[in-house]
Amino acid sequence: MHDCDTLRTTALDLLTGGDIDVSDPVLAAPLARLSETAGRRLAAMSPELTWPDLPLDGSPGNVTGSYGRLRRIATAWATPGTAQHGDDAVAARVVAALDLLYERHYHERLPETGNWWFWEIGTPMELSRTCVLLGDRLDAGRLEAYLGAIDRFCPDAGRRAGNPAICEAGANRADKAFIVALRGVAGRSAAKLAAARDGLSDVRGGVFHYVESGDGFYRDGSFIQHGNVAYTGSYGLSLLIAVAGTLALLDGSPWEVTDPGRQVVLDAVERSFAPFVHDGLLMDTVRGRAATRQRFSDRVAGHAAIGAVLLLARCAPEPYRRRFAGLAKGWIERGGSHSYLEQADVPETRRAVAVLGDKTIDATPGPMGHFVFPSMDRVVHRRPGWSFAISLSSRRVAAYEAINEENLHGWYAGDGMTYLYTGDLGQFGEDFWPTVNPYRLPGTTVDTREREDLSFRAYCPGNVWAGGAVLDGRYGAAAMELGCDGVGPRARKSWFCLDTAVVALGSGITGAGGHSVETVVENRATDAEPYLGDGWAHLPGVGGYVMDGARTLVERRTATWRDINKGEDTHGTARPVTRRYVTIWFDHGVDPLDASYAYVLLPNASRERTRAFRGSRPVRVVANTPLVQAVRTRGLLAATFWAAGEADGVRVDAPCALLVRRAGGRIFLAVADPSRTADVVTVTLDRPARGVVRADDTVSVRAGAHPTVTVALGGSLGRTHTAELSVYAPRSPRDGR
Repeated sequence: MHDCDTLRTTALDLLTGGDIDVSDPVLAAPLARLSETAGRRLAAMSPELTWPDLPLDGSPGNVTGSYGRLRRIATAWATPGTAQHGDDAVAARVVAALDLLYERHYHERLPETGNWWFWEIGTPMELSRTCVLLGDRLDAGRLEAYLGAIDRFCPDAGRRAGNPAICEAGANRADKAFIVALRGVAGRSAAKLAAARDGLSDVRGGVFHYVESGDGFYRDGSFIQHGNVAYTGSYGLSLLIAVAGTLALLDGSPWEVTDPGRQVVLDAVERSFAPFVHDGLLMDTVRGRAATRQRFSDRVAGHAAIGAVLLLARCAPEPYRRRFAGLAKGWIERGGSHSYLEQADVPETRRAVAVLGDKTIDATPGPMGHFVFPSMDRVVHRRPGWSFAISLSSRRVAAYEAINEENLHGWYAGDGMTYLYTGDLGQFGEDFWPTVNPYRLPGTTVDTREREDLSFRAYCPGNVWAGGAVLDGRYGAAAMELGCDGVGPRARKSWFCLDTAVVALGSGITGAGGHSVETVVENRATDAEPYLGDGWAHLPGVGGYVMDGARTLVERRTATWRDINKGEDTHGTARPVTRRYVTIWFDHGVDPLDASYAYVLLPNASRERTRAFRGSRPVRVVANTPLVQAVRTRGLLAATFWAAGEADGVRVDAPCALLVRRAGGRIFLAVADPSRTADVVTVTLDRPARGVVRADDTVSVRAGAHPTVTVALGGSLGRTHTAELSVYAPRSPRDGR
């Protein structure tokens, strides 16, 4: 018989690792870390203030922080092998502090003040877990009081207690469902457990279905929160963690989550998250303002994703279970110096060690290919040993979000910022965001006017063009129009992602207002010395850069995390940090008119290969004008047509992103409309085709000496349409480089 007491055993297993072997040497380090943290928090406690560095009056964020510290101490008390395990004095101090917080700062008669999140998610998440951990150490009166406070501010998964007109969705709903489930365990309430289960499925805001607007997962793999912000690596991560916890907690119980719609979240592990995880790091391109949190680096976020996937590998049905175990194993093994096991808690360590030691589970390699996420204006290119991501924005997707005094210098993070990941896993995580010049983010074209700190807004620019096309899951053409709302310079920017190179083109660059305009090729935090050649540069540990007319700067920059994040519970320290940067950029001058740029990134290339690439030019720029940008490499043509036009013999009659590749007696074609303004485009090819091998149902082909491919783009929301044609005479395979 599965009852609530059995469920509490499951909950303790999730929170502490359960019935562990304290002599297991693998657990020595996480147990020591837990003991040390709990001991330090106990030693610093003040009877009246709980902790002097978290003053409670008027600060709901500090109330949440205090509950979080008590939960950590309670975890140590409930975990065998810690110095605090089973200590009556420790339990008494935790209960006394809980009483203080309940009586003065968090009870059912209080109104919400400040940020609603602390009242309805932050504090009840910590308090519900603490109640589960303490169990019978809480007498009936205390437990009823604490759970009453949770019921006041988080009564169910779907309701915003402070604003009942709001229906919770996305991460907020998932978090609340997990809170309600834990509250059900602590209070032995079958009704609450059922409400937690059902809250995930509610069609009004449930997480187990795809959305077409607003918050949640999209069919193209995108994740949006706050209406228009790309947030896979922050709110999406919170959703994944909460759903994994709820599924694992209720697994095998009468309240087990059996909704077939849970497949939406299970599929998201590989479709939405895996493309953005580079060797255990969760890329900042989808972390929004969370990237500016000192204690929540890309490594920490990546480790949280690993923990969630390990938990799903325990409770998800096959074939997900085995695939998830392989994913987590690969991420952990490739983490290098940023070891997951050096940071994981006891439960996560046990799950990780079990997977790592299972010889029947093969570590899944990092995904290879090109990934476009039209619903959140993000592009990722993955090749062996390196990854390249682009943050775009449009009137549909925010360029940045800066709320709660976070992300104060994020002006240009969505203006085509590029993220190059090679073997250097510390590039964006180790003090990058406070020290990098925020006016010179890699990939961006900006003017040099001074900007004020951002304040409580999410900003969508006026452009409609942002996105791209993908061919064979391997090659990509991405583009963004910049400055359509009159803010900053105007430019048309394209990136063409190939096997071993990324080509970036910019045209129509025009400024106003008396400011210099710059395009940043790279701004790398590194101690390596750049080597500058004639029209090329090389940076050890990163790769090569091929360009004409660029400038280079090596400098040390000092700043503080508090400069970019002053959030109530997320603020950084005021301690100065310093990093050395190598910056490569184009100076287009003051108020340029129709300026342009072109450069090639060669990730992981040696100095010799970079020099050779410059000399042989295996990639040729076909066009770089405000109407068309295109490159040719062997059998591949990649182009952005900003209007009807022609490139290297291929013509189109409407705006589109286009890739055409000839190989093995075939013509492969991919078309997308990143602007979402064209209903139909016809592509006229420059080589004869005999017939159609395969085509999407949106594509029609007329073969012949001058074949035409007509694509119905209307309503496709930026997705790629593909076709494969046979040619008259087979050719030798020719691949892009």
